[in-house]
Amino acid sequence: MLNTTFYRAERPSDAPPLLIAHGLFGSARNWGVICRRLADTRDVMAVDMRNHGESAWTESHRYPDMAADLAEVIAANGGRADVLGHSMGGKAAMTLALTEPRLVRRLVVADVAPVAYDHDQTHHIDAMRSLDLSNVATRGDADRRLADVLPDAGLRAFFLQSLDLRSDPPRWRLNLDLLAAEMPHIVGWPGCEGAFDGPTLFLTGENSNYVRSEYRQTILSLFPNARFAELKGTGHWLHAEKPRAFEETVRIFLGSA
Repeated sequence: MLNTTFYRAERPSDAPPLLIAHGLFGSARNWGVICRRLADTRDVMAVDMRNHGESAWTESHRYPDMAADLAEVIAANGGRADVLGHSMGGKAAMTLALTEPRLVRRLVVADVAPVAYDHDQTHHIDAMRSLDLSNVATRGDADRRLADVLPDAGLRAFFLQSLDLRSDPPRWRLNLDLLAAEMPHIVGWPGCEGAFDGPTLFLTGENSNYVRSEYRQTILSLFPNARFAELKGTGHWLHAEKPRAFEETVRIFLGSA
C-alpha cells in the first residue's frame, strides 16, 4: 500500500476522509500545512504516489495502476472518500473516479485535464540525474550544484525536498529512471470510458494553460457535474502559490450541498 500520512480531525464530523494525491516529483510532505488546516473537521490522508517519497518503486507508472493504488488506500480507510489530486495526481484521481465511482463522493482536480499533453518533463529528470551525490553534505551543497543546470530556484527547492540526505550516499526518493521511461504515459491520458456523476471541481491557476477552454467539452463528457473555478495570480502550482485561497476554495466545495 502507498505510504500514507494521516491527519486526524480536530473536531470530527460525519464528512468522509479527504485523500490527497500529489503531482509528479512531489510527495505527501509537500501538502502538510494544507492537510493540517483541512483536517479541522475531517480526517485527511496524503499519500506518496508510487515511485515517489517512501512508497514502493514499481515496474510501471501508469494511471490505471495509480488509480488502483488510491482505491486500496480508500478501501482500507472506510471505503469512500473525497479525493483531491494535483497534476499527475489529478489524472490518477480522475481515473479512479471513472473506474471506481463508488469509492469517491466528491472530486477536486487541481490544474490538469483528462487529455494527453505534448510537454515533457524528462529534462528535469536529466537535471536531477546529473547531480553528483557522492559527496553532497547539505541541501545547500546540492542546490548550488543543481543551479548549474537548473536556474529556477523555486523548482530546485521543490525537487530537493525529495533528496534523502540521511542515506549514505544521499539518494533521490524518486525512481528517476522509471519515471523517465514512463513519461509518455505520465503526460498522456489512458482514455477511460464512462462518466463520473459525482460533484467535481476543476480548480485551475489563472496563468496556467493546463486546462484550456477547448478541453471543457471533453471534461463535461466525463464529469457531467463538473464546476470550474480559477485562482487569480497563480500558475500550475496554485496550491503552493496561494495556499490559503486554494484550501478555502476546496473547503467550500467539499462542504457545499
